[in-house]
This record gives sequence, structure tokens and C-alpha cells, in this order.
Amino acid sequence: MTYDFCVIGGGIVGLATAVALLEQRPGARLMLIEKETALGTHQTGHNSGVIHAGIYYAPGSLKAKLCREGAQRTKDFCRENGIPFEECGKLVVATSAPELVRMDALEARAAENGIVVERLSESQLRAREPNVAGLGALLVRDTGIVDYKRVCAALAEKIRTLGGEVTLGRAVTAIREESDHVSVSSGAESWRARFLVACAGLQSDRLARLSGLDIDHRIVPFRGEYYVLPPERAGLVRHLIYPVPDPDLPFLGVHLTLMIDGSITVGPNAVLGLSREGYGKFSITPRDIADFALFPGFWSMAWRNWRSGISEMHRSLSRAAYLEECRKYCPSLTLDDLRPYPAGIRAQAVDGKGNLVHDFLFEESERMLHVCNAPSPAATSALPIGAMIAQKLLERAAA
Repeated sequence: MTYDFCVIGGGIVGLATAVALLEQRPGARLMLIEKETALGTHQTGHNSGVIHAGIYYAPGSLKAKLCREGAQRTKDFCRENGIPFEECGKLVVATSAPELVRMDALEARAAENGIVVERLSESQLRAREPNVAGLGALLVRDTGIVDYKRVCAALAEKIRTLGGEVTLGRAVTAIREESDHVSVSSGAESWRARFLVACAGLQSDRLARLSGLDIDHRIVPFRGEYYVLPPERAGLVRHLIYPVPDPDLPFLGVHLTLMIDGSITVGPNAVLGLSREGYGKFSITPRDIADFALFPGFWSMAWRNWRSGISEMHRSLSRAAYLEECRKYCPSLTLDDLRPYPAGIRAQAVDGKGNLVHDFLFEESERMLHVCNAPSPAATSALPIGAMIAQKLLERAAA
């Protein structure tokens, strides 16, 4: 049997793409293949569960548009499928005079993006969040929280309802493109499809190379290390507490996040990962290290960001240094409040010149489309991202 479409990857972007393909092409034969025995195991299942409003992104950009649309569609999908979510709101807190200046620019950007924010003075911030210190803040009411693994489960069920198949526990070992189909193998098993789309996250560059594409980037894993506050501190804050972004730093920085289960996490930092899928603090996979160490673009990126890299590593090795960063916003926190919590790993695409890729990156052939980078916040934006990917593939199929 030859499928119309094969989707590789059971994270939220792959699942959303499969749903979009079946909705846009009713009756199509589709198979989704995931190497793990559960869905949303890696980036989707290790993120902070935030439904972002899109305050940070350049006005008019695709990221801004997809995030706004994605936030609404995610909430609608949760309502339709009985998935609990909460619009707890986010406070972007300025703790210094330079951050207040940057907050002015962020407020203007939010207005251009059509996102409603409320400016809070220091006293207004303290009234809302007595345990948070800052000179002022922006309140983004539409920001929410959800369990994205539950979203994945509902998307998989929708795939099956629409006639698609979801196959778990099959790691793809070969991809071969022919004139009229693509062959996909997992060990001794193989499948044929007229078109293939790969949404493989942390393994996306490897699948692209496995399929014979010549790519000029690599996935470099960055560990995001979190702590969780003890249960007796669960009411410490009522909103998500975020920093004002520093344009000179590659990542956002430590923040306090309410989780849908009522807990509060602190983090993440961003340190170079020595294993793409090893979540333990000292996980090492030699193949993963070799992949970035032998890539010239990695060293260019490392040289440009060595100062922030050292700072992040210091906070990774020193819980006291991590606490110091947290206490900028929440002075009452103590070392005893920082309890162990699972890390996440971000698939950061780096190009041959050492640039961190912050936009979409697709690699294509006649019958394949590889999603090599789906920029943050991909979980929030997954439903419109999936629709966009499906449209690109269907246009190729119609050509």
C-alpha cells in the first residue's frame, strides 16, 4: 500500500501537521511515525506549558502572526476537547532603569502586534504580586498555561478519527526518494508514501541528511535546567513572572512559571547540551558531541556568545548563583526553595556562519519537506504552523 502522506515526528508540530493534511485533503491515506513509544516525549513534553500571547515578536512578522493565531486556536482546541487550561496572565518585570527603557519599546511592539497590555507602576506591581520586586511591569492578560501532552493526545485521536494512522516505537533508519514516491524504513519494516514531511525536532538535521539532502546547518542541543518550588510555596505568585528581554543575549533568561497542576517552576537557564535526548545533568552522548564539535558554525556561534555561555554554565554548576538570578524578581526565595525538576532540551539550529536560526527553516525536494527549525513558541503556534506546512506540501503535490 502507498500512503498519500507520511509524517515523521510525534511532537506537537508533527501531530498538528498531520491533522491539517487530513482536514485539507479529506480521505487521504496518512501515516504518522514516531520513534518513541509515547507522543510529545521530547521538546513538547519538556516545555513550560505556556500559551504565549506573542508580545516579543517583530510587528508584521510571521512569528507574531502565527503566535497570535496559535494562542487563540490552542484555547479553542482545548475547549472543544475538554482539556483544562488557565489564562493566568504574564507580568514582564523591569528590575533596573535600562530594563524600564527596553520595556517602553516592548510596550510599543505589543501595540503594533495588536496585543493588549497594561502598564503597571512599581506600587501597582507590588499590589498585584507582593512577593515580586520590580520598578514596573507589563501585564499580558491573555497568556495562559496548559499541559501540551494532553493536547498531543487529543491531536492523535483526531488523526485517527479522520482516518489516519499513528505508529509508535518505530525509529526511521532509511529514507529513499524515488520518482513517484518516498520509501521510509524502520529496521526490517518499510512504508511508501507519495509525499513525506519530517517534523523531527532534535533529530531534524539527521533525518534531512539521511534522506540525501545537502544541508548547511546543525542542531545544537541546549539544556534548559529548571527547579520547582516546594508545595508550601505554591501560592507565591499568581501570574507568570518574566524578565524584560535583553537583545544582547541569545535566550530569554530565568522566569517563574505557574504550571497547570498548581506548582511553580523556576528557570530555565540555557547551557550547551552534551546529549540531544539525555535529560540527566551529566548525560553525555559522544555522537551528539561529535555532530556539533565537527561543525565549523558551532565554533563561530560559541565565540560570539562566550560571555553569556560562561554565565549560564556558572548558574548551572552553582545553585547559589542560580538563586541570585531568581531573587532579582523574588527576593524571598531561598536555596531550600529550589527543588529538582526535569530539564528540557531545545533543538537550536545553527547555520554554517554560526548564526542562531530564529526563523523557520525548511529543506525541500520534489517529494519531501523537512521542518528543520520551527521557532519558539512552536507549541503555542503549532496549529497554524501545521496548517502552513500542510499547505506547502499540498501545493507541491498539486504542481
